[in-house]
Amino acid sequence: MAPNLFFVEVEGAGRLERNGSSPCIYAFNHNNAFESLFVPVLLIWLLGGRRVSFVIDWMFGRLPVVGWLMKQIDPVYVWHKRSTWAFLERRREKAASSSSRDECVRRLREGASIGIFPEGTRNGDPFRLLKAKPGIGSIALESAAPVIPVGIEFVAARRRGRVPLVGKIVLRFGEPMQFERHRASVAGPDAGASRALKRRLAGEIADEVMLAISPLCGKSYPYTESEPEPIPTLKPSMEALCPS
Repeated sequence: MAPNLFFVEVEGAGRLERNGSSPCIYAFNHNNAFESLFVPVLLIWLLGGRRVSFVIDWMFGRLPVVGWLMKQIDPVYVWHKRSTWAFLERRREKAASSSSRDECVRRLREGASIGIFPEGTRNGDPFRLLKAKPGIGSIALESAAPVIPVGIEFVAARRRGRVPLVGKIVLRFGEPMQFERHRASVAGPDAGASRALKRRLAGEIADEVMLAISPLCGKSYPYTESEPEPIPTLKPSMEALCPS
């Protein structure tokens, strides 16, 4: 927690108290690896030590030191990314049959909270958010848990035209979001139609969450669920260059 005292400023933390100890989904934009360690620690500290299980790529759990730190928050691993290392890939294939979405829903129903980055990867663009993945929408639909949008803004990003590796962060909490209207739409008896409807509604929810995160992090969200994600113009992130 000590580095957060120097690097992070928090706005809207009082909104966490309104939700009490009820399980919820904390949704963040994602800029770089620096925040991946420090923001979860800060959130748990603000919640008085209540654990929040973050959804992370399975490979982080295999890294020395970092993997041990991540395990302290009992993360939910995402298994869809392949590894170029055969011995790691074999371990992924054994576990990939489990659904991270179902695991998130199970934990929320049991009273735990989760943290998720709907963009699905690190986004170094200081001006625009990436297209949201629909997973957060599916989790919100199935669990009936509220979503709390959280914006992470690097103060120097706009001035420099890029997100720094390390720098001052402003963490802003938004109002809890409920999606009763969406849940009511899938309550019909026709399961076949409901599956298709759920996919569409999940995308709509994901977009609504990102639109709520947008003013909190200072980035625009210029497209909706029906519009394709634009081709990125930035340099590939280090994540794309990692042999894992």
